[in-house]
Amino acid sequence: MSPPVAPPGWSRWLVPPAALSVHLSIGQAYAWSVFKPPLESALGLSGTQSALPFQLGIVMLGLSAAFGGTLVERNGPRWAMTVALVCFSSGFLLSALGAATEQYWLIVLGYGFVGGIGLGIGYISPVSTLIKWFPDRPGMATGIAIMGFGGGALIASPWSAQMLESFGSDSSGIALAFLVHGLTYAVFMLLGVLLVRVPRTEKPVADGPSVVEGVQVSARNAVRTPQFWCLWVVLCMNVSAGIGILEKAAPMIMDFFADTSTPVSVTAAAGFVALLSAANMAGRIGWSSTSDLIGRKNIYRVYLGAGALMYLLIALFGDSSKPLFILCALVILSFYGGGFATIPAYLKDLFGTYQVGAIHGRLLTAWSTAGVLGPLIVNWIADRQEEAGKHGASLYGLSFVIMIGLLVVGFVANELVRPVHPRHHVSTPREAADVRRQQPESA
Repeated sequence: MSPPVAPPGWSRWLVPPAALSVHLSIGQAYAWSVFKPPLESALGLSGTQSALPFQLGIVMLGLSAAFGGTLVERNGPRWAMTVALVCFSSGFLLSALGAATEQYWLIVLGYGFVGGIGLGIGYISPVSTLIKWFPDRPGMATGIAIMGFGGGALIASPWSAQMLESFGSDSSGIALAFLVHGLTYAVFMLLGVLLVRVPRTEKPVADGPSVVEGVQVSARNAVRTPQFWCLWVVLCMNVSAGIGILEKAAPMIMDFFADTSTPVSVTAAAGFVALLSAANMAGRIGWSSTSDLIGRKNIYRVYLGAGALMYLLIALFGDSSKPLFILCALVILSFYGGGFATIPAYLKDLFGTYQVGAIHGRLLTAWSTAGVLGPLIVNWIADRQEEAGKHGASLYGLSFVIMIGLLVVGFVANELVRPVHPRHHVSTPREAADVRRQQPESA
């Protein structure tokens, strides 16, 4: 499938909506916590077990982005969006079969493995294209698209909750909800496949600078630099801290206030998930656009430093004040989303636009690690604390302290980021062509 080239006069502002149609769909992953209680009840699962499809999905997101990044660069965004559509929708259909037959391994295989491949390829599909269309405002451009991934749960969370209420929260009701998700998202993602275009040339777009000027580093060289691995740690720590709340958001807020005079209902908990999604979405466009003004390193100082402070406030006072708990969680999720949206622009600043999509894909292995680490910390500790007879907010105290430590590690890694040494640069167009020819077909 050849990348569709924009005809003369094509508006670059049509490209973000194409990216949004894909990212809003695959962003459903952030609403997984709505399915956790029904699955635990219908199939007799623990909190750790019910998190497995989500965790595997995030693992596959990072791995498929890493191994498919060069293919996405070579084949273009339409090919990538098509692959994402097929895998993501098929994952839901397999999950529907698994729920209907009460075979949990099929849900893990469908939503986690197959759907996770769709997550990874779909996530990176528009990034390089958007940076080429908007070289003058890379933070804003990637923020608009990646905002959709954070905002997907804003739609999916209440929608999923309503379907479970209408269809029932038993295995057959869950199966029907999965089926509707798979078919609906296939249609919606098709809009992006049909609409996306790539620039006609590598010349300046609009009033922006050339997309090939300045530092240029190949994906192969980028992974050999300390800058890449510092950013890997930064992303991993920031994601672990945010995803630890997001994956268990609905049951967490119910646990925190279960023993108070104002307990949180299931419906209100689903609303909390939607609020977190809104903060995640707003942070992706708001904080990433701010990074165009104050710089990438400074904005990550905010994400990691202020994020640690928010976790400390929840750990100390969260169960005594519902507004404080909600506010701190919203700020943490805005930093979580902002971190995702800012990282492609950070990569562009350090490594240039040449193969930035492939570099971004490789960096997303940090997300795979965090997708296991964050939920595992929160769920495993909560399960052990419950076995020890604890309940309410005390289920999460230790895990929040660990999250603070992770954010501090990320803060230090961000401080260590420096400009890339010239020995890693691709210095001439001829050299860039040579590097491209040397890239393995399966990279």
